[in-house]
Amino acid sequence: MYIVVTRAFPPEIGGMQNLMWGLTYSLAKYNLVKVFADYHEKYKEHDEKVSFSIDRVGGLKLFRKHRKVYLVNEFIKKNKNVNCVIADHWKSLELIKTTKKKICLIHSKEINHKKGSFSNRRILKAFDNIDQVVANSEYTKNLAVEIGIDQNKIIVINPGVFPVKDIDKSLIKETEKLLKNKNPRLITVSRFDKRKNHEKVIMALRNLKQIYPNIVYTCIGYGDEEENIKKLTKELELDEQVIFLKNISQDLKNTLVARSNAFVMPSIIHKTSVEGFGIAYVEAAQYGIPSIGGKDGGASDAIKNNETGIICDGNNLEEIYSSIDLILKNNSYVEMGKKAKEYSNKFEWNNIIKEYLKIL
Repeated sequence: MYIVVTRAFPPEIGGMQNLMWGLTYSLAKYNLVKVFADYHEKYKEHDEKVSFSIDRVGGLKLFRKHRKVYLVNEFIKKNKNVNCVIADHWKSLELIKTTKKKICLIHSKEINHKKGSFSNRRILKAFDNIDQVVANSEYTKNLAVEIGIDQNKIIVINPGVFPVKDIDKSLIKETEKLLKNKNPRLITVSRFDKRKNHEKVIMALRNLKQIYPNIVYTCIGYGDEEENIKKLTKELELDEQVIFLKNISQDLKNTLVARSNAFVMPSIIHKTSVEGFGIAYVEAAQYGIPSIGGKDGGASDAIKNNETGIICDGNNLEEIYSSIDLILKNNSYVEMGKKAKEYSNKFEWNNIIKEYLKIL
């Protein structure tokens, strides 16, 4: 039996939630799985449909952590067939007392603290009692080594994706109406925060409009920077070129991605926040859409530079502009998109889970 301890799990929405769901669902095909997850108000409807057992833990954050640790420790004491404990965060394993194998996933942001700082020392102490560390990219692995985590414990396993469904033809009409039949089409699906770098894409768009007067850029998401990005769009007189959407269905979101020409997210490092991998690039690739990603972070694990997309310096406006122009010029996105779709197959969960089974 495998125990999964997670702070991010459906029905909550997000990249980490998708990762932990995909991992748990895939593991459950090979062995019994017991999940300890945070409470969510809509958990009952979700949990009754799954084939494995889930315990939900609620309450204030501090008390929730300790209660979850207590429940995990008690469960291990009573169940001798537990083989391993897998967690999505080092804090989830910090207080779990067991001689069973402990595996911790790392994503970059949560370990990105200056070497020698209080947080860094606490992290290293926690990892002293963890048997195996799974980094989501080569970048995250290198960061972990840099901050002092034992390199011999670390293996890179990229996040997985499930095969995509065919696009619902009934939504194509709605998509075309939203996009007003404009071309070429750029899209970003992510939170609005500094790290995702929407603002530089919009600044590049001002010049791209001179070459591609009918260009359109769709931004799907929400977040702290939303109003600032909308304000910038208005200041640059790009209201006709930029479309903001949120709270739309997953099917409509997928259709908008599939009907675009390039997925654009040239991420940067903002304070300690960094893109550890970028599953959104792979999700776009599944629909044959190439991506533009930033060199800072793990995007290069998800994008093969100049083959399935372009890696650029997200801090350099000229590079973002030229990368978008290059992918649009002579319809280069068509050939790149074909390669991206083929490359995305390696990230499907039925392939990724085999890497986890090797260490389990």
